[in-house]
Amino acid sequence: MNVLYAASECAPFVKTGGLGDVIGALPKSLTNQDLHISVVLPKYEDIPVKYTENLEFVTSINVSVGWRQQYCGILKLEKDEVTYYFLDNEYYFKRHGSYGYHDDGERFAFFSRAVLESLPHLKDKPDIIHCHDWQTGPISVMLKAHFAHNPFYRNIKTVFTIHNLRYQGIYPKGVLYDLLELDDSYFHMNGLEFYGNVNYMKAGLAYSDCITTVSPSYAEEIQWPYYGEQLDGFIRARQNHLVGIINGIDDSSYNPETDDDLFQPYSDIVGKQLNKQKLQEKLHLPVRTDTPVISMITRLVDQKGIDLILRVFHELMSYDVQFVLLGTGDYRYEQAFKDLGFQYPDKASINIYFDESLARQIYSGSDLFLMPSQFEPCGIGQLISFRYGTIPIVRETGGLKDTVIPYNEFTDEGTGFTFTNFNAHDMLYTIERALGFFHQTEKWKRLVEQAMKLDFSWDASAEKYHSLYKQLVL
Repeated sequence: MNVLYAASECAPFVKTGGLGDVIGALPKSLTNQDLHISVVLPKYEDIPVKYTENLEFVTSINVSVGWRQQYCGILKLEKDEVTYYFLDNEYYFKRHGSYGYHDDGERFAFFSRAVLESLPHLKDKPDIIHCHDWQTGPISVMLKAHFAHNPFYRNIKTVFTIHNLRYQGIYPKGVLYDLLELDDSYFHMNGLEFYGNVNYMKAGLAYSDCITTVSPSYAEEIQWPYYGEQLDGFIRARQNHLVGIINGIDDSSYNPETDDDLFQPYSDIVGKQLNKQKLQEKLHLPVRTDTPVISMITRLVDQKGIDLILRVFHELMSYDVQFVLLGTGDYRYEQAFKDLGFQYPDKASINIYFDESLARQIYSGSDLFLMPSQFEPCGIGQLISFRYGTIPIVRETGGLKDTVIPYNEFTDEGTGFTFTNFNAHDMLYTIERALGFFHQTEKWKRLVEQAMKLDFSWDASAEKYHSLYKQLVL
């Protein structure tokens, strides 16, 4: 069985968030004797030269984008038993960054059509095309509209995965004809129509054979108005085709015993303390092992609960804690945190950029990892923090609810600290509670070393995807 993953990013080639991590790790976990995974991506300018210089040219084709015929080069790279294809068009992809351009609707209409046009030229004909997020939403509808008459494409199934329902790819109705070459028979409430516009995410939801999302709780939540981003009714109508499968992490990459980015590899709380001291030195914080370090590695957007942090930040700083932030996002949040960093130079390290090595050093050198998300489809940060022995404090939503078991001091069970309401003082109370246990040395040691033994590898999730694929093609 051959499965082709279509996505807009994939680590280590290009990554802006959790989607890149998933597409980078899941195919390697799935490839086995009876299942082969290929991945198709845009050939962005930012892909490192060490990969682009090893690409093998397969062929070039012309791709229809409405009335236009656009060049598409197909290039190939074999890595870790996975075949990666890169679709090349300099007009659309020879730019810095992956998203945020005024013509993203056209860029990903081209990419979606190019994926389908390229299939006869790939090494293996796919039995299933697994599409990820709105950038690949048009693939399922285009397959039915433009290729159903072609015997080569007959019996190809499609799976569509929602990684974050908030980002949907919504464009004026004109793209229906001008970019997707579809007629009004696809523009209705059960198709691509969304309040008078065209919705790429909805295209994937409406026309795919199966829909998945990245945690069981998020699969339930997106059927409610609060989380459904105005698509909850449509998703409820397709709930029999929806399944939630929790994400994993690449536990060979995120491994404190072998991670070259750390100050020092470690396997227990003693080694972790050495990394904490080195992190404090690097970030110019007072070196104190008895002061808990609370960290956040996050996009600075409202989804991540940033408003809760800002609401009680001064109260948080009244405790004996150090706060470390790494990330970028909305300008107002960046400026607010910069100002707080100036106010608390000995207690807060505010790093408004992203650096993968520093991120891993923060995971390894922190005591607590804060994720007070308004909603969280899955979340990768809490899984990585477990791997490095850093205890998460999370709001009970989506994948955070599925992966962090509230700590019970009476039974000594649980893996982290959680709160239910999206409320700043509920969060602050939970932080206070975690700080109380931090100072109970033996109890905290057990909690840390238990966290490091948790298994959030892709193995269990990969088996669920494998079963899903088999059900589709049988």
